[in-house]
Amino acid sequence: MPRRSRTSLTDSAARTTRQVTRSLRTQAVTLGTMLGTFWVTFAVNSLLGGALTGFGIVPRTTDGLRGILFAPFLHGNVNHLVANTVPFAALGWMVMLRDARHFLPVTAFAMLGAGLMAWTLGAPGSVHIGASGVVFGYLGFLLLAGVYARSFWSIALSLVTASLWGGLVLGIAPSQPGISWQAHLGGFLGGILAARRYT
Repeated sequence: MPRRSRTSLTDSAARTTRQVTRSLRTQAVTLGTMLGTFWVTFAVNSLLGGALTGFGIVPRTTDGLRGILFAPFLHGNVNHLVANTVPFAALGWMVMLRDARHFLPVTAFAMLGAGLMAWTLGAPGSVHIGASGVVFGYLGFLLLAGVYARSFWSIALSLVTASLWGGLVLGIAPSQPGISWQAHLGGFLGGILAARRYT
């Protein structure tokens, strides 16, 4: 078989570089858009005196069901928002790194799992807000994707996730007041279901 010319190899490398650059740009725009929405929503809610907080998940109420969609974009204060921004960006990017096509479905599974669990098990009259349920969904997905896919890359990514973020799993157990362990647990289970579905 004839050897590939140096020009052909160079062109192939250039195409690969462009594809990687385009993929990274798309990932950055997707994550940046979602995180930007978190921060803009927080700013608007602050200007409105917290009026949007009522769109969070209110357990076992009809109106509270809308929080499944809106709660991840609402945060109580800057510390709450920052605490969710960093792991959302890191774990969300790792989900994309595994397969960018799975980012939105995994996010939807996590939102649904977190929302339904908070709505079902949350204390009466409480309001559950924040993106931590989605973060736990990403965590569950990444930890179990290696188990279900059984490929070297998936297992390696699961091990990296466990070493860097495994301690977050403790957040699915009831802990301090004001922390929605219900949303954490639901999001985590949603991520596991997504891993089973998409790997």
